[in-house]
Amino acid sequence: MKEDHQPVTRPPSEIERIFEDCHGLVFRTAYRITGNAADAEDVLQAVFLRLLRRDPSAEPLSDPQSYLRRAAVNVSLDTVRVRQESKSVPLDESPPGPDTSGQRELRDSLRRAMAALSPRAAEIFALRFFEGYTNPEIAKMLGMSQVHVAVLLHRTRKQLQKEIKSYLGVRS
Repeated sequence: MKEDHQPVTRPPSEIERIFEDCHGLVFRTAYRITGNAADAEDVLQAVFLRLLRRDPSAEPLSDPQSYLRRAAVNVSLDTVRVRQESKSVPLDESPPGPDTSGQRELRDSLRRAMAALSPRAAEIFALRFFEGYTNPEIAKMLGMSQVHVAVLLHRTRKQLQKEIKSYLGVRS
């Protein structure tokens, strides 16, 4: 008599469920900051490894998407900083479409300038201008006042403008 072996199915663990729900969000966030699919994959792995290594006795995540988005921003910025320090330039994996060397240079300048920001300023800038969150949403996400977010964004934009002009050789 032939036995019918069915694969044993088990309910997905919380980590598996979170990965299924959020891996695209983490990858897109990382790609927007690093500009490179290979780096975005590395960030994706690093973020979920951090999640796996979390202390099991730690409080459960109340908002996994927010936690993972912030982690993706921070790991992506670390990746850009390391790349900048090593002076290695990855192959450009920009989305298809017309791209001038000026656009590429501007994107690269922005990434270098963001790498010079404080982690908090870079995170807020990425959440606002790469991820499209509003100041009130960012304030709630990070547990700070809307005024503080607005002030940090203003200062960060000024600093980035100055850094980009410097990288591009433009005098103020």
